[in-house]
Amino acid sequence: MLSSSLRVALRPALLSNSCLGALKTRHVSTSELLRELGKITCDRDVSTNPNDLQQHGKDEGPHRVSEPQVVVFPQNKEQVAEVLKFCNRKRVPVVPFGSGSGLEGGASAPTGGVAIDLRSFTKILRVSPEDFDCTVEAGVTWRALNFFLRDRGLWFPVDPGADASLGGMCSTSASGTNAVRYGTMRENVLNLEVVLADGRIINTGGIQGRARKSAAGYNLTNLFVGSEGTLGIITAATLRLHAIPEKQVSAVVQFETPRAAIDTVVEILQNAVPIARVEFMDERTIQACNAYSKTSLEDKPTLMLEFNGSQTSVSEQIETVASICEDNGGTEFKWAEDQEERNLLWKARHSVFYATCAQRPNTKCYVTDVCVPISKLPELLAATKEDIDRSGVYGTVVGHVGDGNFHTMLLFDPKDPASFQVVHELGERMALKAIELDGTCTGEHGVGLGKKELLLKEHGSDCVSVMKSIKLALDPHNILNPTKIFD
Repeated sequence: MLSSSLRVALRPALLSNSCLGALKTRHVSTSELLRELGKITCDRDVSTNPNDLQQHGKDEGPHRVSEPQVVVFPQNKEQVAEVLKFCNRKRVPVVPFGSGSGLEGGASAPTGGVAIDLRSFTKILRVSPEDFDCTVEAGVTWRALNFFLRDRGLWFPVDPGADASLGGMCSTSASGTNAVRYGTMRENVLNLEVVLADGRIINTGGIQGRARKSAAGYNLTNLFVGSEGTLGIITAATLRLHAIPEKQVSAVVQFETPRAAIDTVVEILQNAVPIARVEFMDERTIQACNAYSKTSLEDKPTLMLEFNGSQTSVSEQIETVASICEDNGGTEFKWAEDQEERNLLWKARHSVFYATCAQRPNTKCYVTDVCVPISKLPELLAATKEDIDRSGVYGTVVGHVGDGNFHTMLLFDPKDPASFQVVHELGERMALKAIELDGTCTGEHGVGLGKKELLLKEHGSDCVSVMKSIKLALDPHNILNPTKIFD
């Protein structure tokens, strides 16, 4: 049951805060945008093609398409700066666009204006193997970076599943399956090159900053990580790299109940096992994976594990974890040491979104993203599964349970508003329960359009007012991704 404080209606509280959405933006004709932006870039780098507009009006989430007036494809940071100077002067809304793999509508353009597509920003500018860091342009994807690093004995471990751009991952403070050992984007970004609303270009960690720690001034890097394009446009990032482990082994183990699986995870962490990945999938998720990815697991709650380190270290980890799993009723251990076997195993995990969608053709998927302290995870997971069963919605549960984060993937009929309302309310109840349990409404997807009301509930009006003050200080005309995060 939710506490009485969490049952308070959300919208009236939002309306008591000052509204950013009404600030000073004004309409500029599409013909003027084409003409002026074409002077900054070139005519071929500015588009009003209907396919381009539709592509840049949505992401992978369930929110409706909201198209920009034009899409511009700058070739360098100087062009981004000039575009922003023009848009700031004319009060034209600007929405940065990476790969479009987000889930909360952050890349859509509900106020029109200009979408800035950073697909040309694909240079890996520098790799320093001895310092375990690199600098990349914002359009480089994490997969492309790891492909480039493969012969250097290094890798970038933040793995959100989708082929996301690193600029977008910085903007949403992305995470993924390796976060339990290697952290999220917040722990792996050393410096950002950012273009502000007025066209100034700054480096948040120092002009050439690559130090692992600094006490010089405010932590601007982590201000922009997770800001979802509302404070500036990230054009490059300096990232921490890690050594590729000597040995990597993956395993699958199954349990009779979700509680047994989660208790196992808690015990693994309590025993200080430096596990690299620990992912939970419920029985319905396994059914979907078996059908879609041609796996052959029993329809039971399942943990997918990965162990990294030296040969001796990995052997010790496996011995400890196997004993813990056995104590909690774990069965059907399946091991994968070969690289190809491991890739197939994790490919099935990363295909859960599509596997879920395939179970009900012509539906769309509403993905939730809650995170709580590990000790609260069994309670939230149990409440969530009961709520899904009561609702009659088809939904799967999967999560990075080593850091208390899990997702549900809930299917709805996009032609039936009532169907969407059911899954939306289910997701909101789940988020409110997470907040009640000292957690958050979003562990890694961000706020975007979908969780603005929940942000206020989680942080309170005074804290959200401080966020708005920061927004107005850096973007007084509210041109950067307006209507996102808060109204």
